[in-house]
Amino acid sequence: MSEPSSQPSGHSVGRQNGQASGPVIDRSERSGSIGLLVLLALILVGAAGAIAFMSREQAEPYVLGMLGLLAVVGVFCLFAGAIGLLRFSGRARANPLAQAFLDTTDIGTVITDASGRIIYANESYAELTGSSEPGEVRSVERVFASDPDAADAIFRLSQAARSGMRAQEEVRLPYPIGQSEGAPRWYRIRVRPLDVDEESGRRVCTVWLVADITRDRVEQESSFQELQRVINFLDHAPAGFFSADGMGRIVYLNATLADWLGHDLAQFEAGALQLCDIVRGDGAELIHSIAGQPGDVKSETIDLDLVTRQGRTVPVRLLHRVPFGADGKAGESRTLVLNRSPGEEAQEALRAAEVRFARFFNNTPIAIASVDRDGKVVRSNAPFLRLLGKPEGGEEDKRMLVDFVAGNGREMLSAALAAAAEGRSEIHPMDIELSQDGERSATFYISAVEDGDADGEAAIVYALETTKQRALEMQFAQSQKMQAIGHLAGGVAHDFNNVLTAIIGFSDLLLANHRPTDPSFQDIMNIKQNANRAAGLVRQLLAFSRRQTLRPKELALNDVMADLSILLDRLLGEKVELKVVHGRDLWPIMADQNQLEQVVVNLAVNARDAMPEGGRLTIRTSNIDVEQSRAMEDTRGMPDGEYVLIEVVDTGSGIPADIMEKIFDPFFSTKEVGKGTGLGLSTVYGIIKQTGGYIYPSSVVGEGTTFRIFLPRHVSEEKEAPKEVVAETPMTDLTGSATILLVEDEEAVRAFAARALASRGYKVHEAGSGTEALQVMEETEGAIDLVVSDVVMPELDGPSLLRELRKTRPDLKIIFISGYAEGAFEKNLPENEKFSFLPKPFSLKELATAVKEALSAE
Repeated sequence: MSEPSSQPSGHSVGRQNGQASGPVIDRSERSGSIGLLVLLALILVGAAGAIAFMSREQAEPYVLGMLGLLAVVGVFCLFAGAIGLLRFSGRARANPLAQAFLDTTDIGTVITDASGRIIYANESYAELTGSSEPGEVRSVERVFASDPDAADAIFRLSQAARSGMRAQEEVRLPYPIGQSEGAPRWYRIRVRPLDVDEESGRRVCTVWLVADITRDRVEQESSFQELQRVINFLDHAPAGFFSADGMGRIVYLNATLADWLGHDLAQFEAGALQLCDIVRGDGAELIHSIAGQPGDVKSETIDLDLVTRQGRTVPVRLLHRVPFGADGKAGESRTLVLNRSPGEEAQEALRAAEVRFARFFNNTPIAIASVDRDGKVVRSNAPFLRLLGKPEGGEEDKRMLVDFVAGNGREMLSAALAAAAEGRSEIHPMDIELSQDGERSATFYISAVEDGDADGEAAIVYALETTKQRALEMQFAQSQKMQAIGHLAGGVAHDFNNVLTAIIGFSDLLLANHRPTDPSFQDIMNIKQNANRAAGLVRQLLAFSRRQTLRPKELALNDVMADLSILLDRLLGEKVELKVVHGRDLWPIMADQNQLEQVVVNLAVNARDAMPEGGRLTIRTSNIDVEQSRAMEDTRGMPDGEYVLIEVVDTGSGIPADIMEKIFDPFFSTKEVGKGTGLGLSTVYGIIKQTGGYIYPSSVVGEGTTFRIFLPRHVSEEKEAPKEVVAETPMTDLTGSATILLVEDEEAVRAFAARALASRGYKVHEAGSGTEALQVMEETEGAIDLVVSDVVMPELDGPSLLRELRKTRPDLKIIFISGYAEGAFEKNLPENEKFSFLPKPFSLKELATAVKEALSAE
């Protein structure tokens, strides 16, 4: 590469044979002023002329005074030169070595003062800019600013120089400086401030350095092209290649592999793809399973399937090499990928068989491993590594199969492996826990290898995880138990309701014939009160079995919680802090307000009992949309939808895991004898389920318990404007003269109801079944005003009786009485059927009131 040269100026000596030459411009020394010299000469000439016109006597004093002044100046200069204050050498330098280096450096150097005047320029700068005379030397701004390719860079450098800052730019010119033809040139230009302290005088200068870096750029370009050539060879090699870091992120992918997988290499970003994105199934576990000691380099051959961007499978063989750092962590791999698709290998049959086996071995959902006679794992597939992982404390080259399972199953597994090593064929499957806590388990099947030798495979082990299966079995058993208990509770409650109805009814009859002053009056009242208490327990059983009577209506949950918080404050006491957080714009729900309040009260009382030393109870409400319900955790069995969520959170002692499975069982309680029936949470469960909602508990021992209740959102239908309701006075006259048909298969209930209605003036016909009721209707020729009928009866139940009666009396009024919920039999009635309902147990007054209201209704 040739550089422009210039002839040395009169102020410099040419550089030949390595000899140094001086600078082109050097105004660094302070020089005298020509103006002062002329002024001094004029003063002397003027003084001489003035003396010439004087007489000798007049001029003599002036001549002597002038000579004395000049003598004093001369003596001062002699002393100043002696002490170094005045220097007589015009070209002397304070540091000849630094001056020589600056004059002879190959980097063009220019120093300008604050006004931009050049005070120093070396010969290299003159050669770079094509200046042969000092007068031709121009500043850096003038040299480069005229070229549009460098104008922006020079502007930035000038701004930095004015601000007293350092800066550097590289510019490319189509031709060398000062020429109109030639090869392009690269220049590196730097600028920095320079403070010069010239013996009590201080000057701020600017240093410009200009270097021709064309040769460096040419070498960089050559190296880059060589590198591109090597990368091109690797990209278009007949085999795929990739590199992945220890986290499984792909940091490099060659074009061949990218083409096989259908990825655009131009859009590939290092780390954007994971091994699991390109490896089919659990094959990535095989790659991650390679382990080594610090400083090791491990190489493995792995047969597996890659997956293309379109989902197509590509069978490959990986020649995988991984270095391990000083900390034992895997570094970036070097992995060669051989395509084993049809037509890619010469031995097609062998290739196809190997591919089929590798695909079956690594993609089967069953964990498979081979072991030798000592029980060491020789080979394993990806599901095995995913299921069992790495043994704790086990080294890579000493992985014993028994190290993968919990301690209580190792003896059983060792015995089975020993039997396989002896060649036994009948080895029964074993259910073994994989973890000490018993949360994970698997069934192991062991098959002996008949042609195994002392150093080879002695047995094949198959493992099938049964963790989810066991959880489902336990859940199904719990569900069956709960369902059976629910049926039993419902049946017992129904029969018990009949007994309680008779007890309460006959108590009312006795109370009607005894005055409060009668000694027996208080005993009868105690019988009735205890019967009512028993009725409360029956209602709880019915709530658990989801057969209680509900009166659902549209509720604003925040209003219900606000009213209920007053009662909860009294229930919780002073030690427990109650905090109610109302959700904004809460959706309406459809529920029985009394039963819903019972749910919250039961949960609050349980939370209070779990915080004997005090704590905080938080009740939160919020809306849950479809997306949120889909993302909710621990809500198995709840379909996606819109719900209103009630969270009851306490800071109590928490519920252990073994007790959590039983909290909804009826009659299960952890409280002391006499402090609970065990029906509280079972009642909560039944009410929520009967309302159509879901309840999920979660607890951490020592931190507290959370109950989440999801109630379906109620969407109100458009209704007609409600008619004005006139307030009715309580009904006091419960007598009548109508004819009533009483149908009840329980004799005690029928006897009480018949006497109660007869005592109120009604004419009562009795029937012990639906068939007898139809006979009574025929005998009375249909002269019946009201039918009071039980629902569950032998031969002909209540709904069936109603359908038969409607054939002849479509306008006949009927009251159903039952220990079950109204909704349990309402679905068996014709649509829009009108009837009244009276739940058991009922009192004499409740029966008379229901009959009076039914007869008075239009």
